Amino acid sequence: MSPAEARVIFFGSGEIAIPSFLRLISQGPRPLALVTQPDKPAGRHRELTPPPIKRVALEAGIPVLQPESARDEAFLEQLRAMSPDLIVVMAYGQILSKALIAIPRIACINLHGSLLPRHRGASCIQAAIGEGDAETGITVMHVAPKLDSGDIIHALSTPIGPDETGGSVHDRLAEVAAEALAAALPGLLDGTASRTPQDPALATYAPKLERDDGRIDWTWDAANLARRIRAYDPWPGTWTTVDGGKRLKVFPSAASAESAGEPGSVSVLEGRVLVACGSGHLVLGDVQPDGSRRMPAADWVKGLHGHLPRFLPPEPSPSAP
Repeated sequence: MSPAEARVIFFGSGEIAIPSFLRLISQGPRPLALVTQPDKPAGRHRELTPPPIKRVALEAGIPVLQPESARDEAFLEQLRAMSPDLIVVMAYGQILSKALIAIPRIACINLHGSLLPRHRGASCIQAAIGEGDAETGITVMHVAPKLDSGDIIHALSTPIGPDETGGSVHDRLAEVAAEALAAALPGLLDGTASRTPQDPALATYAPKLERDDGRIDWTWDAANLARRIRAYDPWPGTWTTVDGGKRLKVFPSAASAESAGEPGSVSVLEGRVLVACGSGHLVLGDVQPDGSRRMPAADWVKGLHGHLPRFLPPEPSPSAP
């Protein structure tokens, strides 16, 4: 089957999916429709705001479907009526049912932002950086009922640089995904695509992150903390609590193996602001106090007029022993 003949429906909501969607629009198979999340309230005035990919579809004249639930039977009937050969999914935001997975004639495939089976789950990009992986990539896989467990069709890797953030890797993987999809499509359409089962013994899981997951625990090793801070930039961001109870947002910082005191204690050496960790210390880069602008850590400390703060430890979990 040629790309011009193939009937494809694209599922996507996150911005990372836009280059792959645009690749299909420009080079084929042109999607029959985009399925994306409903418009949601955003901003100070809580105005209904569409996913950015919806605007791309409307500008290209592609119909947009926004079901509250992808399991809704009326929506499934609508998909069946379109008779798709292929459903392509990336960063859609809902779990797909067996009934939906069975609709396309050829396959329902997903573009996942890691080299599976490592880092299944929603925060795969942050996990790869936070755990010090040398590389990550995009895996084109068959969608299966169990999360990110389907057979692998194609994978394309990219290195993770020593100073990269979650944002920079996200943006590069968006482009890598479009390349991986283009490489996988010919085999899918002509029936020659390979299927490689994942080894479940090698699987790791990266759950969805919430804003409070970005709170810094200064008892951690400094190198691990530095990776975590880079991984969580820009989402969910990393922050700490200063004595007095105010929050301070912390941006990517450098790690040193040298000891600098009790975890959370702050010192200044040759103009650098150091924070002691469980092992080693962080040299703070930029910070942002509550209600203020982002600034170099040295400028923030100068504004404290000689009072060096101490960063408080996280409150113990209710389930902690």
